Amino acid sequence: MQTGEPVCVQEKPPAHRRTRLCTGENMNPIRIITCIKQVPSTNKVEVDDETGNLKRDGFESKMNLNDLFAIEAALSLTDKYGGEVRTLTMGPGQAQAVLREAVYMGADSGTLVSDRRFAGSDVLATAYTLSQALMCMGEYDLILCGKQTTDGDTAQVGAELAELLGIPHAGGVTCIEPDDAGGVIISLNRDDYIVTQSLPFPCLLCMDGDINTPRLPSYKRKRAMPGLSLQTLTLDDFSDRDESHYGANGSPTQVEAIFPPPTRGGQELFTGNGVELGEKLAMLLFDKKMVQSR
Repeated sequence: MQTGEPVCVQEKPPAHRRTRLCTGENMNPIRIITCIKQVPSTNKVEVDDETGNLKRDGFESKMNLNDLFAIEAALSLTDKYGGEVRTLTMGPGQAQAVLREAVYMGADSGTLVSDRRFAGSDVLATAYTLSQALMCMGEYDLILCGKQTTDGDTAQVGAELAELLGIPHAGGVTCIEPDDAGGVIISLNRDDYIVTQSLPFPCLLCMDGDINTPRLPSYKRKRAMPGLSLQTLTLDDFSDRDESHYGANGSPTQVEAIFPPPTRGGQELFTGNGVELGEKLAMLLFDKKMVQSR
């Protein structure tokens, strides 16, 4: 994938790409970074006519549902094998809410990537921004992402992020187990069949949906962290500070129009016993000419 940015030549692999080996019972703790996102909690959002971007201010937001499965997968791994779970999100200041939720679920820390110069990013600019942020976060073994977000539904950022980082990746992951060679054995959902595959550390996995039951945030953990501090990264913290690589300037695609789906009307409620309901439903189908009477 070509982004047009300059490539830095280094004499040794960068810290985030150094592989650690683990063997049997002496397996090292797993260092995981989970990418999450804050999305609108309703589909009745407004769109900026000039930029085509969602107007997020003034609307209630929540954590993207698919990201909850990724967080639970990360926490389950560290519960079993030890390690740490850090979370990363990109958005305005209010996006700190999903980082706090993840920490109260059990994550160790949260990092917010926020800068007005990132506004209007498409999937490629978003992936590039996250890749720069990950360069600032030190070593890791595993990056977990949700399947896709409910506000964009592109399912592209995870794979693009891995390509920009130069690490192997897989999507539709339903199961993760560390192996003895310094990597993971994963199961991939391919609709009609399941694929088992191994990947070396570091790697990126996009988790499939509905693969686990995410734990709830702990009220006790929240009470124990009254002064929870979150890290914030801006463009000035990155190694590449060229503004043309970020936001709308760094986005090769532009959204022409976005709108919520039309609301269906004309609902009709039937009451009665089974026979009566069957007769009413049959008459409705006949009236709408959806079935033909004999």
